[in-house]
Amino acid sequence: MDGRDWGTFLLPYEQAVEELKVKFKTMRAELKKREEYAPIEFVTGRVKKISSILDKAKRLQVPMDQLETGIEDIAGIRIMCQFVDDIRRVAEYIRRRHDLKVLVEKDYITNYKESGYRSFHMIVEYPVQTALGQKMVLAEIQIRTLAMNFWATIEHSLSYKYKEGLPDEMRERLKKTAEAAFVLDNEMSAIRVEILRAQKTFEDESNIVSKVLAATHQLYFYHLVSEAIEAQQRFNELWEQHDMEGLKHLLDDVKELLSQAKKSGDVDES
Repeated sequence: MDGRDWGTFLLPYEQAVEELKVKFKTMRAELKKREEYAPIEFVTGRVKKISSILDKAKRLQVPMDQLETGIEDIAGIRIMCQFVDDIRRVAEYIRRRHDLKVLVEKDYITNYKESGYRSFHMIVEYPVQTALGQKMVLAEIQIRTLAMNFWATIEHSLSYKYKEGLPDEMRERLKKTAEAAFVLDNEMSAIRVEILRAQKTFEDESNIVSKVLAATHQLYFYHLVSEAIEAQQRFNELWEQHDMEGLKHLLDDVKELLSQAKKSGDVDES
């Protein structure tokens, strides 16, 4: 083993992971605003542990002076999706980006592994701006559904425990659970429209509740105490009945009161 400074060696990878996490989270937020639905559920990232880098280098027979090109997943990003179809959409968004370069794609969904592992991998080249100048870093982006991720996490833990190889019985059981996860993904895709509609309804109702309560609180700012108390009482009754149309009308009424108060300028400046 060479005497490299591992902390310094891993710095560009740590920077790449943090920057890519922010960029994909921003992509999620933008897509949600544009389309009211984001194919990205959430994003995580990690830098490979030194012990894992050494294990992989030994397994792949990568010389220590070629780690930067020989091991593609020192920096790793994981993007989780609700549905299998979302994975293709996210991969296409990544291909279109100009701040990174896709080098290799590995489709383990269509061509899943013998173990049952399913995921979509993209090896990208990402430019990191360091104190010494620009450095190109390899990173692996894994795109998978929540069900795929649950299975892969369990399989990874078991593989770490049984380093000499999974027992045959355990291997077969894992294959069966991988198939069960795939069936789950297919069933979720079949009722995708209903799921998205339910999620949209829940989000819309949550937004209305938040707006009504925020607007009601503003009434106190304009000294409309009795109006605020009345609005709160109406809210409590409507919420108890789960009357969303009534809450929308209440929001309109409170907004009108606020509009009139702003025009009159009746506000305490102290």
